[in-house]
Amino acid sequence: MSRRIIPVADVSAVPDVAGPVRTPRGELADTLSRPLRDLRISVTDRCNFRCVYCMPRAVFDKDYSFLPHSALLTFEEIERIATIFVAHGVEKIRLTGGEPLLRKNLEFLIERLARMTTAAGKPLDLTLTTNGSLLARKARSLKDAGLSRVTVSLDALDDALFRRMNDADFAVRDVLDGIEVAQSVGLAPLKVNMVVKRGTNDSEIVPMAQHFRGSGAVLRFIEYMDVGTSNGWNMTEVLPSADVVARISEHFPLLPLEAHSAAETAQRWGYADGGGEIGVISSVTRAFCGDCTRARLSTEGKVYLCLFASSGHDLRALVRNGTSDEGIATAIANIWHARGDRYSQLRGSANAASTTTREERRVEMSYIGG
Repeated sequence: MSRRIIPVADVSAVPDVAGPVRTPRGELADTLSRPLRDLRISVTDRCNFRCVYCMPRAVFDKDYSFLPHSALLTFEEIERIATIFVAHGVEKIRLTGGEPLLRKNLEFLIERLARMTTAAGKPLDLTLTTNGSLLARKARSLKDAGLSRVTVSLDALDDALFRRMNDADFAVRDVLDGIEVAQSVGLAPLKVNMVVKRGTNDSEIVPMAQHFRGSGAVLRFIEYMDVGTSNGWNMTEVLPSADVVARISEHFPLLPLEAHSAAETAQRWGYADGGGEIGVISSVTRAFCGDCTRARLSTEGKVYLCLFASSGHDLRALVRNGTSDEGIATAIANIWHARGDRYSQLRGSANAASTTTREERRVEMSYIGG
């Protein structure tokens, strides 16, 4: 029987730098008037977990060919591209993977990025998403390098279930230790992301809420999404966020909270007794495309304008062929100005058919981060 091959990345064209020069002025808007404010940078396509919804072992097995080191953007290249994005209005940078803490000497990159200021002269919001496996040993050096805070992925407290879900026999206690160390060194406010898959780990919703309630960490529940094509996504496995809120409210009454900003992906809910808050990210049942301000830079330097994109824009080619900062800034502006992505809003509608005809080529989440 032949192996099933899943294309993780697409073949993208080099962005066009022709036309008038677009000097960064701290403000870009796309075709739907959405500003560019957030940049997510994937620093590696590798991960030491094989979570069933992201990097299932059936696809990402021992014979899977990851990107060669020469294909990855260097820290100097990442810094250069990030500097231009910040000049265009980016205020927040999130480092992702794969598992970003697998990237050797990541602290050196954090030091470079932490020195940046926004177009308005404010400190950059620099954060990182991790599975927590290496966090206990790295939290102090990450904080010392200038990282602001972290988000930790944790899908269950039950150890046997967690080991099945990460498919790497990794203990939940080690992730909890990493969370505690991160909080103790000041990587806060810390967030914990739980992807909820109906029939798999939805029994852990209330135990997770109970554990993190009053801890200072913000627990966020994410609807199981149809990112990429390797996870076998099915709508029947999606538990709507409204059901998550209802389940928790039966044990710990919740009150709605105002969003910190229009572009915030999570709906905020506070415990009525003041025990902290939770968030729900409803990218399937309550799309938030209309306020999306995020661009994503892949491990090998391609810009994606949507988590569900099927193609990107190859900035690495510009960086390595000698294009000036002015030219790269113009390319980024042209890319963002042409952006009209709103996949989640169209999902399930009559218009979605035209946007998903090449669904099998959608980029994998492990390649561009969540």
